[in-house]
Amino acid sequence: MKFLVATIGMFGAVLAAYGKIPEQDSRNTDIPHTDTHFRARSYTSLGEWQQRAARLRKQVLSAAGLLPLPERNPLRYEIFGRIENKDYSIEKVFIETMPGYYLAGNLYRPLGRTGKFPGILAPHGHATYGRLENGPLFSVQARGINKARQGYVVFAYDMVGYNDTIQTPHVFGGEREQLWSFGPLGLQTWNSIRALDFLQALPDVNPDEIGVTGESGGGTQTFLICAVDDRIKYSAPVNMISLIMQGGSPCENAPNLRIGTNNVEIASLMAPKPMLMVSATGDWTKNTPTEEYPAVKAIYRLYGKPENVDTIQIDAPHNYNKPSREAVYRFFAKHILHDPNWASYSEKAYRAEKLQDLMVFHARPLPDNALKYEQIAAQWIERAQKQNASITGKSAMRERLMYSLMAEQPESVEHEISGERILLGRQGKGDRVPGIWIPGGKQALLVVHPEGAAAARNSKQASDAISKKQSVLLIDAFQTGSAAAPRDRSKRYFLTFNKSDDANRVQDILTALAFLKSQGASRIRLAGIGKAAVWATFAAALTDASVALDADLGSFQGSDEDFIKSFFVPGIQRAGGLKAALALAGTSR
Repeated sequence: MKFLVATIGMFGAVLAAYGKIPEQDSRNTDIPHTDTHFRARSYTSLGEWQQRAARLRKQVLSAAGLLPLPERNPLRYEIFGRIENKDYSIEKVFIETMPGYYLAGNLYRPLGRTGKFPGILAPHGHATYGRLENGPLFSVQARGINKARQGYVVFAYDMVGYNDTIQTPHVFGGEREQLWSFGPLGLQTWNSIRALDFLQALPDVNPDEIGVTGESGGGTQTFLICAVDDRIKYSAPVNMISLIMQGGSPCENAPNLRIGTNNVEIASLMAPKPMLMVSATGDWTKNTPTEEYPAVKAIYRLYGKPENVDTIQIDAPHNYNKPSREAVYRFFAKHILHDPNWASYSEKAYRAEKLQDLMVFHARPLPDNALKYEQIAAQWIERAQKQNASITGKSAMRERLMYSLMAEQPESVEHEISGERILLGRQGKGDRVPGIWIPGGKQALLVVHPEGAAAARNSKQASDAISKKQSVLLIDAFQTGSAAAPRDRSKRYFLTFNKSDDANRVQDILTALAFLKSQGASRIRLAGIGKAAVWATFAAALTDASVALDADLGSFQGSDEDFIKSFFVPGIQRAGGLKAALALAGTSR
């Protein structure tokens, strides 16, 4: 049995809170992954959701390497190879989305009509032929042709590494690339943003009436572009929004993307704009009518717009088949075209083109300035470095590091004290930070050692502070000292759903600093010893406490190799790295 223990010191009576700290740290025992069955979170007010939504948008942008958005190079594109049929045309397109990097696709346009038309982005899933697929379960040609006949301009574009967009493979990104948030999800999201720039620039497109629809991995692209770009007004993600499977490809699973969240929340960022959730009985969207759709509709209800979200389930395996496409035709006709006869929309017979006639670079080379993969990765990093150098505002620097580390200032720190032993934890988070607590005067010292609290107690910093009757807190940061425990890292896309060990260590230091602050410490000194000096430096950069940092970084200079070896946190270099942390660590607030 646990007992409440009162400790008298500089803070008066400190009472342990009974039963609030778990026996095991949930960060070691609750390991979400892409096949976890998540539970939808509920919100009691629009204000609560809007605060959450603002954070989610930045989390998505940060995970994609797009916080803040990179500078847009001038929009350079070429449209050619026009194929004309009775009431629609198909053209080939390539767009320079970054200098020397090209996105390819096909443009479907109405013929025999005049004026400006709504625009539709059409990303595709992982079907064999990508945007050129034309089979019973998936056909990008079918939806492009039929939507053009209905009065839309449709741009169907490649995933990275598919068909004509082959300057990178579809799967790429090692540890160095992860430090800079360079991966297929971020590059595809950037391509979608630039594809939207292209679509809005066309003279026959109404730039204020843009929709997007895609299936499977294209469904993920659909709700990601909706999450980060307000220019999208209508969406129809197909067979993707799920609480039981979050996506099976690296292009859907950037590190940090779903820490503390899931696709249902991310898709809900579309609210209150019109969205159709298409699902199938034969895949991971089988529960949509009873689980995912009610959760999303609850968000729309907060806005007073429950009628703007709808769902339909098709009795079929994973697909974007004719019945699914027809459901989207009707939804878009109702909300975009405002056609009173929207319920009668159906798919008309069409003539599929030969694949080579739709290929952009079939028998045609890439532009002369086209880069190879290594050059594209280097350019991404160089552009990020220039942007990092231009960001000097402390709040912006701190925010970016916060999202990279997925750290937070704890609103409330729970604690249990028994003699010199202390347990700390954030309210409702399930974490457990053991330590040694020696209360004294109003000056406080927090010592973090890579071998844990016992090793920290033997440090000169701790000995000197104890002899001066200062209050001393020594912690077993995540996976150090008595906090070392098994952690299963074998599930798919571990870092998409879980923080790295080093990121968790920074959080534990923030939690410990918040505890000292809450107890009334007038001055806090933070000492990081050995490798923990790096942890302490980043914690000092992020804390809202007034902290004096004592951290000898030794040979750690903030290079990519240093981070990979000693402090691996995805996105940390994209967020400013060591230079940003040092600039912030001495900032008192």
